[in-house]
Amino acid sequence: METALAKSVDERPQLVQPSGPKRGRKSRQPEEVARFFLAKEGSSPAKPELGQEAENESDALIKAFQSKGSVIYVVTAYRAEAEVQGGNPILVKRPLEK
Repeated sequence: METALAKSVDERPQLVQPSGPKRGRKSRQPEEVARFFLAKEGSSPAKPELGQEAENESDALIKAFQSKGSVIYVVTAYRAEAEVQGGNPILVKRPLEK
């Protein structure tokens, strides 16, 4: 019975690894940049207000935990632009850099 198992394992097709690194298409758009803010004192989920900006997500989490509010907001800014394709304008969003 062991030999039958060994044969079935050996008969499985081998996966072929592609040679060389994969080359993806480079994006012409800038990468999204997230900004992290603590909630302003007195703000609420119904009316969010941005307070102090943190350097990164880790700092924002630490500062929010240490404060009473413990709420952070993550903001990503975009610019609306029109691209003309085939004579028709198409609205696209482009990320803003910090």
